[in-house]
Amino acid sequence: MKTKLEYIWLDGYKPTQSLRSKTQVVSDFGGKLEDCPMWSFDGSSTEQADGSSSDCLLKPVAVVPDPGRKNAYLVMTEVLNADGTPHESNGRATIDDDDDDFWFGFEQEYFLWDPSTNLPPGFPQGGYPPPQGPYYCSVGASKAYGRDVVEEHLDACLAAGINVEGINGEVAAGQWEFQVFAKGAAKAGDETWISRYLLERTAERYGYSINWHPKPLGDTDWNGSGMHANFSNGVMRTAGEEETFSKICNEFGKNIDRHIQVYGADNHHRLTGKHETQSIHQFSYGVSDRGASIRIPIGTVEAGWKGRLEDRRPASNADPYRVAAVIVKTTKEGLK
Repeated sequence: MKTKLEYIWLDGYKPTQSLRSKTQVVSDFGGKLEDCPMWSFDGSSTEQADGSSSDCLLKPVAVVPDPGRKNAYLVMTEVLNADGTPHESNGRATIDDDDDDFWFGFEQEYFLWDPSTNLPPGFPQGGYPPPQGPYYCSVGASKAYGRDVVEEHLDACLAAGINVEGINGEVAAGQWEFQVFAKGAAKAGDETWISRYLLERTAERYGYSINWHPKPLGDTDWNGSGMHANFSNGVMRTAGEEETFSKICNEFGKNIDRHIQVYGADNHHRLTGKHETQSIHQFSYGVSDRGASIRIPIGTVEAGWKGRLEDRRPASNADPYRVAAVIVKTTKEGLK
């Protein structure tokens, strides 16, 4: 039997990478990661090589059923140089979590975007809908825009075996969120990127694009889009001491630039200190504080200081691989 393998990778565009994919047809595919062959592509067309030496390699790292096509699978890959070393655009290779001790839950916000109006659905041409407030977790044609896309995307993710834990309408018209949880930093990145790919492909069928920019509506009184990163490791899940969490948070406060550098381009338009954000130039943490850089969930406190933290700074366009990598690094340093 012939099987379609859709190879997905991240290109080399800066400051924000885009998804790329192409199809390979194979025979007698076993459905496992080890059955996915290494492949290559023209890196000169994706800002990852020059024309004189343009071959880049695609190393499969995850494979899931493709819910949109028959006899097909989605193959998430990481980009390698021709000699097999990680390409500089390869954020997955920067993760130091070999034992999958770190668990991540990414809250991915985004705007549906109508290319014909260059606005989200629900925004009239040349103006604005009523102010934000009624759109969050809303229902009704005057408040919830694009639900068909969102529901179809959720079904696609679940059919592919992606651990999407929920969806909801966000605070602006046409703005939505989905959440992905995984044990292991690399797996969390894999599943978030596959979910993004499925969202882009689902939106195509409805004539929408996805706007991942953290503040696509400019300097207006509309919330931006983030990718809040919930995280824990074994120490945090069993700590039982407030001091453990304070040490980690204080270490994050010492490394603001390290994190902001990989938390998404144009994030300064979103992290202003308004709209449930802390200023990009400052750091704070607190229990249940949605205006802090890091929120300590009340559930962590009520569990006897055992659980997770939520870094609220990553933008919607951030690379979850690089976000996870820097969180792992700083958390380990804080626990030394």
